[in-house]
Amino acid sequence: MAKIQCNVISYTLMRTVDIDVILPTVTIPESMMNQGKIHHDYHQKFPVLYLLHGFGNNHAQWCGYTNVELYAEERQIAVVMISGENKKYIDQDEDLFADFIENELPEFITQVFPVSTRKEDTYIAGLSMGGFGALYHGLSHPEKYRAIGAFSPGIEMQGNPIDLYEVLEQCQQEIPIYMACGDQDFLYDTNVEFVKSLQQKKMPLTWFSVPGYEHEWRFWDKCIEEFLDWIPRSDAYANAKRKI
Repeated sequence: MAKIQCNVISYTLMRTVDIDVILPTVTIPESMMNQGKIHHDYHQKFPVLYLLHGFGNNHAQWCGYTNVELYAEERQIAVVMISGENKKYIDQDEDLFADFIENELPEFITQVFPVSTRKEDTYIAGLSMGGFGALYHGLSHPEKYRAIGAFSPGIEMQGNPIDLYEVLEQCQQEIPIYMACGDQDFLYDTNVEFVKSLQQKKMPLTWFSVPGYEHEWRFWDKCIEEFLDWIPRSDAYANAKRKI
């Protein structure tokens, strides 16, 4: 597994942005069992998950508090994490985070790394504020993503000009959604209400109401592993879970 830390000048945001990229690479078990026969030769480009952090976090927290590096390496999928600040992943005044995520970020990632450009290989997910961001981007651009993951998403965020219910209403294309929230989470009731709207819209939905969990990393660690096992995949690395 390669973890690549990037500090990139964004022409959209007009400043540098921190980006972490997890990229599957040769493992020690593979090296020991295939001495002289294994190379850094990626015959097919990797599927990619754009993974968004929550309020008050940055690009580093997903790797700091979960085992996402292990999960991605096992399942052979690239994971991209940006510092979205506290901007909710939307366009606000001169901070065009929505434009950055939808256009510049995938351009940078797919041009620099062996990552697929296909919609069928592209996923978006996040927790809390990032769960809101994943739902917003996935429902606004279902033509770009194969599936959405929303873990304890902040459906109704204070001071947010975006109404997710309106975004859902305007979405005219089905997109599979994985959504989960602990039943002790302070966001639980708003999650349940949004789930009802997704069901009324007949969106392909997998919903988990998990007993005992609050708004916490122990829960989100479970979520990201289960989401990576849940996502529909048709890439060259699908169904080939590795031993690390």
